[in-house]
Amino acid sequence: PFYERDIAAGILTDEEAIFHLACLLLNDTQYFQLGGPDASGKDVTNRLSFLVLEAAHRLKTPVNIGIFVHKGLDPKLLRRGIEILFEDKKGSPKFLGGDSIIEGFVKNGYPVELARERAYSGCHWFAIPGREYTLNDCVKINFAKVFEVAFWELMEDREVEPSVEELWRRFEKHLRKAIDVVREGLDFHMEHMHEVFPELVLDLLCYGPIEKGLDASNGGVEYYNLCIDGAGIGTVADSFAAIEQRVEKEKRLTWQQLAEHLKNDFKDAEEVRLMLRNIPRYGSGGTRADEWAVRIAQTFTRLVKEKPTRRGYNLIPGLFSWASMISMGKTVGATPNGRHAGEPISQGANPEPGFGGSPTSLAVAVASVQCGYGNTVALQLDMEPILAKGENGIEKIEALIIGHFKMGGTMINMNVIDKDKILEAHEDPSKYPDLIVRVTGFSAYFASLSKDLRQIVVDRILSEES
Repeated sequence: PFYERDIAAGILTDEEAIFHLACLLLNDTQYFQLGGPDASGKDVTNRLSFLVLEAAHRLKTPVNIGIFVHKGLDPKLLRRGIEILFEDKKGSPKFLGGDSIIEGFVKNGYPVELARERAYSGCHWFAIPGREYTLNDCVKINFAKVFEVAFWELMEDREVEPSVEELWRRFEKHLRKAIDVVREGLDFHMEHMHEVFPELVLDLLCYGPIEKGLDASNGGVEYYNLCIDGAGIGTVADSFAAIEQRVEKEKRLTWQQLAEHLKNDFKDAEEVRLMLRNIPRYGSGGTRADEWAVRIAQTFTRLVKEKPTRRGYNLIPGLFSWASMISMGKTVGATPNGRHAGEPISQGANPEPGFGGSPTSLAVAVASVQCGYGNTVALQLDMEPILAKGENGIEKIEALIIGHFKMGGTMINMNVIDKDKILEAHEDPSKYPDLIVRVTGFSAYFASLSKDLRQIVVDRILSEES
């Protein structure tokens, strides 16, 4: 209403509005949502939505803008977002699967009108502005570590014959333990957060804390929904599939031989590592690894949603690793999918770099592992600029986005960059100081990333390019 009032009064032009918006985006790197429904379901896209996109387009610095794609969205906003993404090659905007996000949040027992009010607030998460405390993007359960604990427990048990199903039983047992520990940890955190790290800014901006005299983390706001993310689903799904194929079906290795190779990190056994590595992988379309990933995601979701915390906090599951796949990987030994000890685990819900199929196969795979309770399971795509060129190029990208969301997808992060440039920048980041890439839920200058993070982005992009 302020924009419309000032335009009508003749004290503001669109060019001036774009300048002010660009200044805001430059100074405030928080997350902004464009489009989406109001409480009644009516799309709120307006002229200002397009001006925000234009400001980001002209600014060409890292911005965190998400377009909320839902049934009622103005199609021109989605199309303009895709055009800017491919023209600027800055990893922005991202695309949010609005209908699935809303439907998922309703499953927590909330009315649809309230679910429609939730807004994009962080790398992969949403919150009701001013009314909900979520503690999102804080807790990550390392699926690969859980798998490792289960595997070695099985191999050390001399009274049980090893099998994939017995390994799965132990994986589920230890996953349940990990989730229970997180429940206890979240309760402890919420019990003491206000004492050691009060949410001073949120207290000023939320409804309730000042009126009640309570911190936002300690009963000050209306709704509490705490997130638990799983990470490394690709690593674990591929590991189960590799054991099932190479050990149980083909009998090319015994369980004891596999354990010995993992213990030695495949020393002097490169051919064994490659044999395990080169199976039909998660994300390549219609594989056993795809089926294992679905089983892992469904089990994780069921275990998280079995019960709230002891203090009554509702838990919302998701699959997201942020940039922690590097640090989490350092704690995990060699895995049966041919991954070396200490290497990064797979990112979020994506396959390991180099083993995903076509963008369509990836979109189908990630759509199949959605947790479905209002937080996202993001699809990371790294695309060549040429894909949007030529006849119907933009339409094909649009169809991919809408198709993924119709299958239940909730978020798409997309890089648009060519292979030669990313290789040169990786060799010498100073050559491209202005190169911006989408890392996971955020965009950043490539030169500012650590060497490990740069390597992950490069591996992903080269994988998609091939």
